[in-house]
Amino acid sequence: MAASMLEPPFSANYSSSSLFTTTTTTHHSFKPINYFRPSPTTSICLCAAGETIDPAPSPPPPETSQEHSVALERSRDRRKVVRVAWEKLVRWSRSLRSKAKTDVLERTNKVVVLGGGSFGTAMAAHVADQKAQLEVNMLVRDPEVCQSINENHFNCKYFPAHQLPENVIATTDAKAALQGADFCFHAVPVQFSASFLEGVAEFVDPGMPFISLSKGLELNTFRMMSQIIPRGLKNPRQPYVVLSGPSFALELMNKLPTAMVVASKDKKMANAVQQLLASRSLRINTSSDVTGVEIAGALKNVLAIAAGIVEGLNLGNNSMAALVSQGCSEIRWLATKMGAKSTTLTGLSGTGDIMLTCFVNLSRNRTVGVRLGSGEKLDDILSSMNQVAEGVSTAGAVIALAQKYKVKMPVLTAVARIVDNELTPTKAVFELMNLPQVEEV
Repeated sequence: MAASMLEPPFSANYSSSSLFTTTTTTHHSFKPINYFRPSPTTSICLCAAGETIDPAPSPPPPETSQEHSVALERSRDRRKVVRVAWEKLVRWSRSLRSKAKTDVLERTNKVVVLGGGSFGTAMAAHVADQKAQLEVNMLVRDPEVCQSINENHFNCKYFPAHQLPENVIATTDAKAALQGADFCFHAVPVQFSASFLEGVAEFVDPGMPFISLSKGLELNTFRMMSQIIPRGLKNPRQPYVVLSGPSFALELMNKLPTAMVVASKDKKMANAVQQLLASRSLRINTSSDVTGVEIAGALKNVLAIAAGIVEGLNLGNNSMAALVSQGCSEIRWLATKMGAKSTTLTGLSGTGDIMLTCFVNLSRNRTVGVRLGSGEKLDDILSSMNQVAEGVSTAGAVIALAQKYKVKMPVLTAVARIVDNELTPTKAVFELMNLPQVEEV
């Protein structure tokens, strides 16, 4: 029977009989003592014959003064290396900032935002904050929202608690909104963009840059916004930029640190939009990979629905990590077949946006997935939402593209089947787990 090691000193009130037990069959005996300090080099016999507890190991010898000095010197050297690296980074940053051009913002007088939703409102507020003299027009369709913005400086539908800058003006008149604008931000949902653009095309300056904030693929044509906008405006040469990245509208409104990417085939145009938007709270990177940025932005919404389903089914963290990893691979397979750069898919518009949309509760598409996994019907979910979850419409288009480019996409295909009510979330998980064991690629 093993006994626990007691550390000295013992209380003088303890008797030897309460500490050690003897029997008539043992050959070990102990003299009663009130204080016992075991030798560090001997074993202690306790209770049962033959049972011993090894002594605690001797503490390591203290560092010599020379070793201590060497350790301190190494610590100082490491700190110096880190400090020098940081100082170099700061000097580089200051040097670039001193050379950065600000002429785009200085010569911009009017910006128009098409759409009065949450992200369009957040972008209008951000641009308006860049320069007090800048006129920012929002083209909205809801007269109540229009009145709320103009009279009270609030978007009563999406941001009733966030005051908008006074230089944000709302209108329902497309001609008034677009006339004389230097830049146009397109924040109309993808599925309604084509018909909307056809209705305002006559008021659009053919040289005005269009900056797309919409993410998704057109359901029947599988077109991206870089194809929808020129076609809708009947101008294949309309300057086009896509803005994407991990960015919730609410956090933009709260001026929390955010980083996004603008992509255009025209490098000067991408740089111009970068100058227009960059601020203390918003970093803007540039890219020439329009396809990569757009396809990643579209497909991550479908993957977010899948992530929400895992959450709704309470499948745990292992399942979530496995599913999102597989989904990222599927996005990479399709996007690279379509001409995207793999580096884009690991950047802000790819991995960055995927992490935000799949793991954070503010995501509309993730919320749809959570509710599907919890057993709700899709029609009931969508009818209860006041914003568009683009992943629902995009899912079918993604699978059509996968077939066109001969890419297997089991996770995203499962989402499309669930959205079409042809597969239950539980059955989808079972089928995915029973896929053949394969080599990771």
